[in-house]
Amino acid sequence: MVSVVDVVGLVGLLAANTALAAVFTRLFRVRLSTRWGGFLYTLLLTPLVLSVVTLVVGQAVGPDLGGGATGLGATVLVPLSLGIAVDYFWMPAPDEVEVPDTV
Repeated sequence: MVSVVDVVGLVGLLAANTALAAVFTRLFRVRLSTRWGGFLYTLLLTPLVLSVVTLVVGQAVGPDLGGGATGLGATVLVPLSLGIAVDYFWMPAPDEVEVPDTV
């Protein structure tokens, strides 16, 4: 039987990983000058960061998801795809955002 603590821990882990994926996607899109560079860095480096966060946080509050493939899919691939979707579809493009001049 699944406890409330396991459900809350899993939802918190999914929310944190989704937010990290969205932030890393935006960071790579803004910092890299090519279109494919940001996409490739997002697909190669962000899952590594999400895996580390899942291993560290999941040891404390994460539920037993049954197996490695299920855990990887639920805590890395789903948040990665949601984070990319948030950045590409709901956030304005980096070129459209006006940044104030600094001295």
